[in-house]
Amino acid sequence: MGYQFIEWEQGWDYIQQGISKMNRIVQGSSEHQFTSEEYMKLYTTIYNMSIQQPPHNYSRQLYEKYRETFEEYISSTVLPSLLEKHHEFMLQEFVRSWGNYKVMFRWLSHVFRFSDDHCITQNQTSLPGPNEVALNCFRNLVYQKVNADVRYYVLGLIDKEREGEKIDRALLKNVINIYVEIGMGELDVYERDFEEYMLIQTREYYCHKTSSWILEYSYTDYMLKAEECLRREKDRVSYYLLPSSEKKLMETVKHWLVVIHANQLIEKKHSESGCALLTIENLEELSRRFIASVALEQQVPAEGSTIVQQAEDAAMIEE
Repeated sequence: MGYQFIEWEQGWDYIQQGISKMNRIVQGSSEHQFTSEEYMKLYTTIYNMSIQQPPHNYSRQLYEKYRETFEEYISSTVLPSLLEKHHEFMLQEFVRSWGNYKVMFRWLSHVFRFSDDHCITQNQTSLPGPNEVALNCFRNLVYQKVNADVRYYVLGLIDKEREGEKIDRALLKNVINIYVEIGMGELDVYERDFEEYMLIQTREYYCHKTSSWILEYSYTDYMLKAEECLRREKDRVSYYLLPSSEKKLMETVKHWLVVIHANQLIEKKHSESGCALLTIENLEELSRRFIASVALEQQVPAEGSTIVQQAEDAAMIEE
């Protein structure tokens, strides 16, 4: 008996049953996982439908259905659950939805891989590959819709932590990682959609805080406060921000903690100790070289870096 062509309706109906089962499993159903026989039958069905001779070759239709499957999953499952949540609960759902989506993507990309590759080769076009199709669907239909809210809630939690509240750092780390994954491992999405706004909010936060601190605190207390802030911002990078943000974040914080108030700090030091200049002795006294150096350079630009370098060299010898 000769080979029996798989008609579109018959084949796609069977494939849809497999997709529906996978969807239920991803959502936490107690349904049994796919057996190796079930998986191979699905893969073989898609494979055969992709290599049949026209008019029974359905590789292009399967390629389109691959994309439509992600779109349907997003509209029916991801967005309704995500958009009904707010604040930290939205961040939790964002992380959960992305994790489930990656499971769906890995499974679908495996069973559809031959069909997608065959369609791209057969049509000799620059159609996006299966990975790009899945990522584009999530980026265009989910990420672009919720990114502003996600960023707002993340920045709100960072400011809460700056005010001394405990936050879920692991959650923030997971959200930040999504920015990198959405950018396919590159940092442009993270830098454009999150880091830029984070640095602006950092500037606004310390601009507001230091305007009162400089009036309330003595020179010594202000410098101690400045060091504490810098230490905590550096910790923030290690806990959930990307290492590439450290230099930009620390420069922003130092600028608004010290550079902006350099003249007032110098006047405070002079009025409190009678010392007209910040010196190496001041640095040693407070053990705050990395902060006081900024004020030094503002006061005596030509000599500041030399003095600071001497202090750092002396400290290295002592160590």
